[in-house]
Amino acid sequence: MENQDASHPEPVPAETIQRAVSPLRVWPALFLVLLIAVFKFVPRSPDVMPLWWLYFAFMGPAACAIAMLLWWNGFSRARWRERVLGTLFISAGLAVTYFLLDETMDVLGVIFLTIPVGFALFGLSAWVAKSWTPQPRTTFIVLMTLLGFSVSILVRNQGIWGDYNFDLAWRWGATAEERALAAQAETGNEAAVEIPAESFDQWLANPEWPGFRGPNRLSAQSGAGLAADWQEQKPVEVWRHPVGPAWSSFTVAGNLLFAQEQQGEQEATVCYAADTGKRIWQQEVKTRFFEPMAGTGPRATPTLAGDRLFVMGASGILQGLDPRTGEQFWQQDLKEIADREAPMWGFSSSPLVIDGKVIVHAGGADNKGVYAFDAETGEIAWTAPAGGHTYSSPQACNILGETYIAVYDDNGLYLYDPESGKVQLQHDWSDGEFRVMQPHMIGDDRMVLAAGTQAGTQMIQFERADDELKASEVWTSRDLKSDYNDFVTLDGYLYGFDGAIFTCVDLATGKRMWKRGRYGKGQVILLKDIARLLVISETGEVVLLEVNPEEHVERGSFKGLEGKTWNHPVVVGDRLFIRNGEEAACYRLPGSSTELAVIP
Repeated sequence: MENQDASHPEPVPAETIQRAVSPLRVWPALFLVLLIAVFKFVPRSPDVMPLWWLYFAFMGPAACAIAMLLWWNGFSRARWRERVLGTLFISAGLAVTYFLLDETMDVLGVIFLTIPVGFALFGLSAWVAKSWTPQPRTTFIVLMTLLGFSVSILVRNQGIWGDYNFDLAWRWGATAEERALAAQAETGNEAAVEIPAESFDQWLANPEWPGFRGPNRLSAQSGAGLAADWQEQKPVEVWRHPVGPAWSSFTVAGNLLFAQEQQGEQEATVCYAADTGKRIWQQEVKTRFFEPMAGTGPRATPTLAGDRLFVMGASGILQGLDPRTGEQFWQQDLKEIADREAPMWGFSSSPLVIDGKVIVHAGGADNKGVYAFDAETGEIAWTAPAGGHTYSSPQACNILGETYIAVYDDNGLYLYDPESGKVQLQHDWSDGEFRVMQPHMIGDDRMVLAAGTQAGTQMIQFERADDELKASEVWTSRDLKSDYNDFVTLDGYLYGFDGAIFTCVDLATGKRMWKRGRYGKGQVILLKDIARLLVISETGEVVLLEVNPEEHVERGSFKGLEGKTWNHPVVVGDRLFIRNGEEAACYRLPGSSTELAVIP
């Protein structure tokens, strides 16, 4: 019996084996999972949080992932075989996931989605399996982590919203651009709209909205007859159709509506009939700009001047076109002549035409910052120094009786002589923020500059001393931080976006009068003659507000567009033209008494 017992030892109870396996020390992993959740779900927008939090929120999950791997390999109590195999399989899985991602996800997708979801499941699965035996424990943790990684393979990135959350969609669903191309293919056999030559001549001679933000880039519409209230009668849709992606606006001349959009590998300039939305002509250049935060397509708005239409593409191709046919007269490539790559969010400088010259910001080194081209030939007329980037556009300003070209960039404000390009003034305001907004003149001796999400807004005063133009700060206020969202002024007050909330500011002091109306990162246009503000929200809601420094008062609203809307609206006569990266629409605004007729 003793020999038999020696040759057949009793099996070790399972609970004894379980006690021999050291449970994982999981509290550090759970703490890191909690940190990942904080980084993901606490608001990231610099409008409501400090700028440093934005960087922490984006990079924090990646730092937590590194810390979790350090915990796993050094402090988890996992056996050495678990540590090595787990780290190898997870690292390999992350690499494979990156190569399987949709091209729109790229590194930002990994930081935003792949790592946070994957390593959150790493930590949670380690907690669930902390007391399991090594092989099933490691297998479970690795599989759950890889499952988390794989979520990001199923989606594509459509850019970010104004609150810095990503706009994700099912990867294999049709994109808005694909739907627009399909719609265009369906109507491709339709005859283009025929326009009599005399109508072209009439409309092009007096364009109502000749470029970005309208006459003088003021984003203001004049013309009596519009209703000051939409409670009883709302705007009526005239037409709507899909468009290719772009963040540009419209240019309007009579029944001609000029736009830019991306169509596959072609950057297109399109002339639509304003009354029907049907295509008159289309011109294309083979180029495509994509950036994962802002998306695809042109950023600048066409500029109409006489018998030329000037368009700037996001990749830096500047063209002079015939507005009647789309025929190209000349082309310049800013990347080539300025010896630089496209800015982070693409070339966004809507051309300025003054004294027979086409002015754009290029952002090259030395004297390659601003270019003036001959409007007829496209030859370089002059060049001038400027900052390295701006998403604002050159603007003609009358200052103390003289005309200057204003360029607002990362260095601050430059004023140039239109004839020679010589710098007449440089006002330094280099705070490290991106420049998007237009300089805004108040009278002929003051200017408002909006810096972005942190520095706020500044008013400067111009004066001449010893025959030299000088600028001095009047006030700087953080009560209006416009980022890339428009503002307008009337009767001593400024109305615009402080982050995602609409705001009124006293121009005399820079102090806030009120802050109300959560419209996201939208845009605004001034309906001057009826003292109203037309706001289009980031989600496509159109709102009519009183011009009222005492309180925020809405006078009606309606859903104008579907999808993210950062594009500037246009009002000509009684027609509202709006677009985003998915669709364009025209609405007839109600009149107070008499009908308007904008479309000849």
